[in-house]
Amino acid sequence: MSDDYYKTLGIRRDASQSEINDAYREMARKYHPDVNPDDEAAAKKFQEIQAAFDVLSDQKKRELYDRYGSSFESIGAEGPQGAGAWSGAWPGGGPGGPGGFHAENIDFSQFFGERFGAQGGAGGPSGGGGFADFFSQFTQAGAGRQQARGRRRRQRGMDITHELTIPFDTAIKGGKVQLAVQRHSGKTETITVTVPAGIDSGKKIRLRGQGEPSPTGDTAGDIILTIHVLPHKFFQRHGRNLQVKVPVTLAEAALGAKVDVPTPKGTVSLQVPAGTSSGAKLRIKGHGVEQKGAKAGDLLAEIQIVLPKDLDEADRKAIKEIGQKHQQNPRADIRW
Repeated sequence: MSDDYYKTLGIRRDASQSEINDAYREMARKYHPDVNPDDEAAAKKFQEIQAAFDVLSDQKKRELYDRYGSSFESIGAEGPQGAGAWSGAWPGGGPGGPGGFHAENIDFSQFFGERFGAQGGAGGPSGGGGFADFFSQFTQAGAGRQQARGRRRRQRGMDITHELTIPFDTAIKGGKVQLAVQRHSGKTETITVTVPAGIDSGKKIRLRGQGEPSPTGDTAGDIILTIHVLPHKFFQRHGRNLQVKVPVTLAEAALGAKVDVPTPKGTVSLQVPAGTSSGAKLRIKGHGVEQKGAKAGDLLAEIQIVLPKDLDEADRKAIKEIGQKHQQNPRADIRW
């Protein structure tokens, strides 16, 4: 897989989020498995596009990628340890060690007052207080902070954002599609996504608990999918209604006829009334988009008259006679 995610999407390194989204959608349409069935090269390219978009569409991931490159996922969430952190050893190798010192030889009252004097008594080491108590207070406080830190570190796993491009018919009727997800570990996992009937472009699907695992063993994150629907060659969607252009012959439009029209529910027989003109829209009720909890939309069949290409002289004469007999100006209402 290419390490240059910008090159994979064919964009500049300073590309805006809108440019990233546009590039992803264009390439996803080109290499989507449904558009290229049984094409392993296209499937591999589509996975590379998904992986690149997964990183570049997430602002935090993109910043890490720009800083560290494709190896950013191997860097721990806590970051490198501070170089100046105290190791717990005294200077010179520890108390009493080479170059070190003995705590009992120091008068701590010089630094902390009489309460921490080196001679014992109520405030000294032999009296159960003094530096021993002082040190104990700090160790107890440190333990409390460590416990609090442990509680704070319990966190939910990260969400994964993804864009999912689906065929038009899957968006209308619903179904199952496969999604390749690249984990932070570098592994690619294939997940089956159930697409609800009637989903539209821009809508989101949340896969609960299928995101990144929690680093503290808490609840896993979610996968949040933004849906993009591929265009159909013949059908268009307008809300819950569908629209399709239905070609008819001159005779069918002039004399009336029954014609077969495909719909999401199967083929239906549509009655074209005699004298129907091009552009007329005939409604087929209940054969549009179905969504859970909502009334099904309709299918609008837009009539398009297709004239024969091989008219002979007799045909043209007959049409001319009809035009002379039924004179009209269909452009009379057109205004600038």
